[in-house]
Amino acid sequence: MKMSYFVVGTNQRKKAAEYYNSLFADQQWQMLHDGDRMTLWTGDEFMFALADPFDGEPASVGNGSMVGFQFDNDDEVASLHARALELGGSDEGAPGIRSGRFAAYVRDLDGNKLCFFC
Repeated sequence: MKMSYFVVGTNQRKKAAEYYNSLFADQQWQMLHDGDRMTLWTGDEFMFALADPFDGEPASVGNGSMVGFQFDNDDEVASLHARALELGGSDEGAPGIRSGRFAAYVRDLDGNKLCFFC
């Protein structure tokens, strides 16, 4: 079994989509769908989406939730971490070795926690 997609909630989908479009600009990810309540990107056997909550209530970050994006090398991890911060994200852990892997952590514009690792 493998994970196929992950969805995070947003309260500002247009702004959040611009953030992720810029963040993914140098990756081999493509926007697959941008509809009424969801924006979806696809890459190598994985999809990532932003969504307005279906119930109409405000989106909130999951306490303990995190999305991990795996890259080929340390430079890509460090570059994505820096770009995420330049785009307005917040630092949750500078690039470095954690649990035997090179990783970096950020929060997006809505506070969703992301991990970049290799």
